[in-house]
Amino acid sequence: MTTTLAVRQRSRLSHPVAFVAIAVIFLTFTAASSAPSPLYVVYQELWGFSAVTLTVIFAVYVVGLIGSLLVLGALSDHVGRRPVMAAAVVLEVAALIVFVTAGNVTMLLVARFVQGVATGMAFTTLGAALVDLNPPHAPGRAGLLNSLVPPIGLSVGSLGAGALVQFAPGPTHLVWAILLAAMVVAAAIVLLMPETSARRPGGVASLLPKLGVPQRLRVDFFAIIPIILASWALAGLYMSLGPSIAVGVFGLHSHLVGGLVVALLCGTGAVTAFSLRGFPTPRNLMIAGVMLTVGTAVTLVGIETESIVVAAVGTVLAGIGFGASSLASFGTLALLAAPDERGELFAVALTISYVAFSIPAVIAGLAANTFDLRATGLVYGLVVVALGGTAVILQKVRKA
Repeated sequence: MTTTLAVRQRSRLSHPVAFVAIAVIFLTFTAASSAPSPLYVVYQELWGFSAVTLTVIFAVYVVGLIGSLLVLGALSDHVGRRPVMAAAVVLEVAALIVFVTAGNVTMLLVARFVQGVATGMAFTTLGAALVDLNPPHAPGRAGLLNSLVPPIGLSVGSLGAGALVQFAPGPTHLVWAILLAAMVVAAAIVLLMPETSARRPGGVASLLPKLGVPQRLRVDFFAIIPIILASWALAGLYMSLGPSIAVGVFGLHSHLVGGLVVALLCGTGAVTAFSLRGFPTPRNLMIAGVMLTVGTAVTLVGIETESIVVAAVGTVLAGIGFGASSLASFGTLALLAAPDERGELFAVALTISYVAFSIPAVIAGLAANTFDLRATGLVYGLVVVALGGTAVILQKVRKA
């Protein structure tokens, strides 16, 4: 028995290799979550569905994701990281198979919902596993990766999908086939992963939907909520209406441009998160609030004046705020949480993030059918400006 266990442990990946592998799988899940954005216009052209249907497709993904976060967010703290990672990969593979074979809106809805469930399971578990495997000599590395991976993945997924749709054959199949192959590799890697979280009782009880933050962490956690709301509401605007605004307001009809809209915001965010990694958290929170407010305001001026250059400059400024927010918020969580709190705490933070990311975007998508697309984008942007300004004021009050 002891010999078998020793052999099994030797066959596992070393902690440094597993740390890198987890980051790559995390990146793949994030890229897959943003890949549909440039494809929605293609599906609309193929199947002739309305903007309301497009909003429903976006909404079912979010329902699956938030439901998964609420129900399964803390499960890996009880049953271990590997079983939950494996289940997430299997569900993602199933979703990608449906995407590849999709021939109507119903199949697209099913695929997006299952992908949402898989993504919710994966994000909390992979984020917690990175912290578990964090190298002792670099205590902030897991927090940095948890901040960098989402914007990089969103950029890679949207830009890569846009490029494939624009230049490669089979636009509604090739993207999913590539991601499916990547997920099969991820499944093989998960089988070789070392377990980083001990089993403990309470797994069934953890499935009851709940959001809880330990008492000792509440002050620090609640202080970062406004900036999370502002940054992810902005990301929701770009992911849902960004490509449509590029076409409807600026007359840019290239599918690649649809991917570039998201990539400009998220790519700038990733570069910013890496550049500011040595800054203290309070400073990063202030940078995030100011740049989100200013950048979104400049973007709105670009939309109102139909100036592509002004809108692009505003997007870059807002992207700096997005990256600073991601670094400050998830970096704080990585350093604060104890091992048995990580899954649940990341679930709470991600639930807040995706509520901010999704609900305003769904409302905006419905409003765009009644009101002009430009007006909808302006109102949405003003809400983000108000959230960013609130975050700045709250940080100043807390500091005082």
